[in-house]
Amino acid sequence: MSTKLHDYDYHLPEELIGQSPREPRDHARLMLVNRKDHTVEHKHFYDIIDYLHEGDILVRNSTKVIPARLFGHKETGGVLEVLLIKRIDLDTWECLLKPAKKLKLGQKLYIGTNKELIAELIEIKDDGNRVLKFSYEGSFEEVLDKLGSMPLPPYIVEKLKNKDRYQTVYAQKGESVAAPTAGLHFTEELLDRIEKKGIKIVDIFLEVGLGTFRPVQTEDVLEHKMHEENFEIPVEAANIINKAKEEGRRIISVGTTSTRALESSVDSNGKVIAQKNSTEIFIYPGYKFKVVDALITNFHLPKSTLLMLVSAFSTREFMLDVYRTAVEEKYHFFSFGDAMFIY
Repeated sequence: MSTKLHDYDYHLPEELIGQSPREPRDHARLMLVNRKDHTVEHKHFYDIIDYLHEGDILVRNSTKVIPARLFGHKETGGVLEVLLIKRIDLDTWECLLKPAKKLKLGQKLYIGTNKELIAELIEIKDDGNRVLKFSYEGSFEEVLDKLGSMPLPPYIVEKLKNKDRYQTVYAQKGESVAAPTAGLHFTEELLDRIEKKGIKIVDIFLEVGLGTFRPVQTEDVLEHKMHEENFEIPVEAANIINKAKEEGRRIISVGTTSTRALESSVDSNGKVIAQKNSTEIFIYPGYKFKVVDALITNFHLPKSTLLMLVSAFSTREFMLDVYRTAVEEKYHFFSFGDAMFIY
């Protein structure tokens, strides 16, 4: 087991970074990764139904992404970008400002052509994040939906034509600032076919934060501090998962965010406990999975904690071989990229 950051690096040509979603959603490519036999197959995402078995439990993160990117101007005209990170209370948010030093405590930002949203800087945090208090008329969510745009990752430079494409078709609630991207490949029709085959679909929630894109900056990965994210395991979800585990049926996690929530919710007896909580779980090779038996995921950034998580699901050496194959086969990578099913 390696804990050295450079051991999780691989070469990725820039042209393989997915800049726009595959259309239709389920026509993304799918690499089937057999972690026992160390073999791979190349399919399309709609083929995944052939590899799901009756009795499997498919666990998905049904969080909702909010249009968290806003542009405002000061009284003097200077333009600043606001990225909502975390709600503190009804009208107060922790944010990233760019350029951050342009706004002083007590100053206001005006957002929208008719100043529909006014933000006042009330606190500068130790880590450089800012706390803004918003004033508006009506519902904050409606104003945000009108004025905000989706907070696409920095490696996506193309403009998103339809904001719903950075949202899963099954998003229910939440204030995520990044999408659980493995779930973007599912269509309502595919989910319907999966259920009709006898696979139970279970909803859990984890609010995806910007920390998901935060690079690891320590050569010894064990020195890296993970970001904290809030999650919820509903009672019904815990009961279904626990019953399936007792009966030896597979728990298939849709994405690394679902995996983090599930693996953070287990007691010492291996039971999933229904709860609302937060997690800073860091999964890297050597970790023993307690809940998840198979994983649907996208292709992740070099040297990232997400690449370490999928490496823990198999071995670092095999996963790096898988990634080299993906490069050779010209799969698309990252949020709008293709998918893999590790089983």
